[in-house]
Amino acid sequence: MRKFKWSNLYLILVFVILYVPIAYLILYSFSKGDAMNHYHGFTWAHYAALFADTRMIQIVIDTLLLALLSSLIATTIGTLGALAIHRTSRPFVKNTVLSLNNILMVSPDVIIGASFLIFYTALKIPLGFGSVLMSHIAFSIPIVVLMVLPKLQEMRQSMLDAARDLGSTNAQILSRVVVPFITPGILSGFFMAFTYSLDDFAVTFFVTGNGFSTLAVEIYARARQGISLEINALSGVMFVFALLLVIGYYFIQQSSQTRKAKHKAESEAKLNEATH
Repeated sequence: MRKFKWSNLYLILVFVILYVPIAYLILYSFSKGDAMNHYHGFTWAHYAALFADTRMIQIVIDTLLLALLSSLIATTIGTLGALAIHRTSRPFVKNTVLSLNNILMVSPDVIIGASFLIFYTALKIPLGFGSVLMSHIAFSIPIVVLMVLPKLQEMRQSMLDAARDLGSTNAQILSRVVVPFITPGILSGFFMAFTYSLDDFAVTFFVTGNGFSTLAVEIYARARQGISLEINALSGVMFVFALLLVIGYYFIQQSSQTRKAKHKAESEAKLNEATH
């Protein structure tokens, strides 16, 4: 008989607290009623209303486009920043840059949003898609740096030395050795930046204009007017979308690990053939 572990009970309790509210929302998205006080039977009406709501569909498209653009740009800048930090040989400079990078990670979202608002107002930058995009890129870059930097630190110097001994240029080392090795970190940074942008509310609330809105801001605005089960339907769709993202990321990680294991086995086989 297996010994009971309190840690397992704690883990179950955490998952219950996290997922029961989500299940509650999704359950009532199929209710025939207009409120979440009683379940009145199964219906697809709220999902039909959601997909017939052209404003909400446009906001979903804008939110996805915003998240995709900001995460792509932030991943590019963050990866280059992580490479620059890794190459810095002076500890004081490296620690200072890392500390500055981490400020956005530990600062409250309200402070960050207010700071961006003051910045855009001072420079007379109009609030809208552009201001939200720049803000999302700014707070996503530190996330990417923190995801990529550990992979760079895991990379052995002997790999780079071997590539140089074989006559590779710096560009070839970067594209054929460094980037393939840190690809899992880059993908992790991209997915983290994408999800952070997708569900951000506090920063976006400060820097969005009257002509542009994201899902988080729109849901908040509609919730203040009264609970609508169309929002529950939207929550269900977004939960499935996030679940598909997690599953896709898992398979990408598994594929990457399989390729690495296969490459390692082939390298060891060639080495054994050479020695024998």
